[in-house]
Amino acid sequence: MDGPPRPNPFRKSQQEIAKWLSDNPDFYSNELSSDSANVSPKMAAPGNRQHVVHQDYIVRQRYSNALPPPPGAPKLLEIPTQGLSAYCHPSYAQRLARATDLNIEADAMLGMPIDLVGMPGIFDGDESSIQAPLVTPPVHPRDRALLRPLKTLGQPKSDLSGVSFLRRTQYVAEDQRRAEAAISRKSQGSAPKPRRKVVDPAKNDDVTVLREAVKGFDIANPEDAYKGPDNQTNIRGAVPTLAENEAWKNPKHPSNHQLKLIASYPILPDLSGYTDEGGYMVVKLAGQPTDVTEGHDKRMDAALLHAVGFAPEALAEYLAKQAAHDANPDIIPAPSKPGINYEFFLPEDERTAANVKQKTDVHNPNRDDPELYTHNTKGGAENDSFRYNHIRDYETGLQNENTDKYQELAIVLDKSTREPGNTHKSGSSNSAFYYPIVSKSQLKPRRGFGMSTQGTDDHETIDRIDLTIREPDEHEAAKRAEFKAATVEDAPGDEHKVA
Repeated sequence: MDGPPRPNPFRKSQQEIAKWLSDNPDFYSNELSSDSANVSPKMAAPGNRQHVVHQDYIVRQRYSNALPPPPGAPKLLEIPTQGLSAYCHPSYAQRLARATDLNIEADAMLGMPIDLVGMPGIFDGDESSIQAPLVTPPVHPRDRALLRPLKTLGQPKSDLSGVSFLRRTQYVAEDQRRAEAAISRKSQGSAPKPRRKVVDPAKNDDVTVLREAVKGFDIANPEDAYKGPDNQTNIRGAVPTLAENEAWKNPKHPSNHQLKLIASYPILPDLSGYTDEGGYMVVKLAGQPTDVTEGHDKRMDAALLHAVGFAPEALAEYLAKQAAHDANPDIIPAPSKPGINYEFFLPEDERTAANVKQKTDVHNPNRDDPELYTHNTKGGAENDSFRYNHIRDYETGLQNENTDKYQELAIVLDKSTREPGNTHKSGSSNSAFYYPIVSKSQLKPRRGFGMSTQGTDDHETIDRIDLTIREPDEHEAAKRAEFKAATVEDAPGDEHKVA
């Protein structure tokens, strides 16, 4: 290197070093290494000018932090575990069951080898021996708990809260309160069971129970109470107390004692309203039966349904099922009757419907007035009629027949006496008449007129009907008398002797 050597700037003061650096811009300092404490300046190449770069000195130091063992034994803390309830609920197991595929290898026998040899009639086409019975056998009481769904486990049996169509009454509310009280007692712990009342065995005797039942009839009808000795046909009822007689005269609500009885009605069969079939049908029409969309069509109050007949296919199927039931009644249940086709008719106008209602009203004193008829084409009183027009045809969609004629009843509150001055023996002129419901049907409009699905092949559509109302003939009256005699054996036709 030419010229005298440069002095070492690190042996001078800071002021001198700064002045020397300003006079020597070619001098630069290299990076400060963290591994060495010595710093050696370097000279840059001649002609290459760079600025001074300042570097930070970073030191990483690790210290030992050895903690002593805890001074005491571990302590058990109460940690909230509300989240476990979601895993303990039956719905969690149901989700796992749905998400898990069954590891089953389905072979030709589906895991159940069956030997058909020895089963009667199997090779002759009779498979009844390997089929389940059509009538499900009753479940054993011990197995009913196994058939309950998982969500009902641990819950009371009477849960009416999920029944949307059930009206909330005093009795339903009482059942719900009892169920809630049972759940609260179960959550609080097992309460001491109440002591069972000691029941006199003599009160559970069959004769005693029968006397108590007869006592209720004697309180309601004291004039008909049997006072003689017991025999095979009659038995004396228990002696009613003063409180029981007072409760019958002044009845009170069992739970709400603030309610007051306004009127009472003895429930009687309307023997004068019996039909040839011994009861009535409840019919529901699917869809809008008329063109009236606003309000109620008053013609519907006097509508007519004319039965056409059974479908040939449905009748043949019914006869085949009936024959199978007669051959093996223990396994094959009795089939239901096939659906009937109907023709739907309505009066010509609202005036005709109103006159029909007056003609059929038993309380109307002018119901025999011939002026009520609205149509007469041939002249003469014998040709008076009500004109009905055909609207559409219906077929039976759903049908439910009641095996017991008292399974469903229609009750009509009648506040007027059937005959002037005639009252019930309880002293009330009001009566509640019941009418048996023999079947319930839902009718749907029939598609087309070919009668391919139901009906008779030789059926011809009736365009209109001229209706004349008359009294029942001898044959019809005899059929009604049979149903009346079955209802009241001692006095058929006299409704006021029915208790």
